[in-house]
Amino acid sequence: METPLFSGHRRVSVRALFVGQRLDLGGLEQAERLATAPLLVRAGSSGAVALFRYGVVVLFGMDAIEEVGYLDDLKRLVVEPFEQPEYETIDLVADPNRSERVEQAELILHRFTVERLQLVSAVLAKSVVLAHYETRLAQSFDRVEPLAADLQSGNRARHPGRELLRHIGDTLLIHGKMVGRVEVLEKPEVLWEHPELERLYSRLADEYELRERQSALDRKLELIGRTAETLLGLLQSKRSLRVEWYIVILILVEIVLTLYEMFIRHGSAG
Repeated sequence: METPLFSGHRRVSVRALFVGQRLDLGGLEQAERLATAPLLVRAGSSGAVALFRYGVVVLFGMDAIEEVGYLDDLKRLVVEPFEQPEYETIDLVADPNRSERVEQAELILHRFTVERLQLVSAVLAKSVVLAHYETRLAQSFDRVEPLAADLQSGNRARHPGRELLRHIGDTLLIHGKMVGRVEVLEKPEVLWEHPELERLYSRLADEYELRERQSALDRKLELIGRTAETLLGLLQSKRSLRVEWYIVILILVEIVLTLYEMFIRHGSAG
């Protein structure tokens, strides 16, 4: 049975924020829990908050002052906070006579229930995480593009190995977080117990283009990683060739010195 919320309210504001790399949810023992997976707790005078371990907070029905106060209290639980959190906002509208979907910057729901709020929060959380990494990858892409241009032109000398290793490390880190923590393409657990909400989730996932955005990120990650690895391989080959030349030069110097000593000795004996 679905649990109703916000009785008497026809409209509820929602704000999702990607506040940091991780949330320590163990520090919320005192909060009044409404549901788990994702964790949904009461907050403010009559609001609710969904919290995700991978660093997203979704606030429902809270005014600006309550939001600021709650986020300030939450700082102690945020691991590696972001200076400028990515965020998305939308209004929920309860209307049992309309189909459940996003319409003119509003999300129409038949009613406000815990299960629907869990579903909405899961989609918004994935969307703000995608937005964060879209921005980050766009910056990485801008840095990698000249590397690829240099590779095409044959200029390989100006990019140190440390920079290339950083590009590879960033790529692996982002991919690991997207796949291991966020699981963008995985359906929320609430659908196992409430399959009747499957259509709502599909509409939201399509509206926020979760699959398409994830695929675009995967392609960029692959291109960035492949470009950096190729340049690093060329750089290492160049260094190996340089070492070989050093060895050849040292051998030649040794031969010259040996011949010189033999010549001096031969001259002295004569």
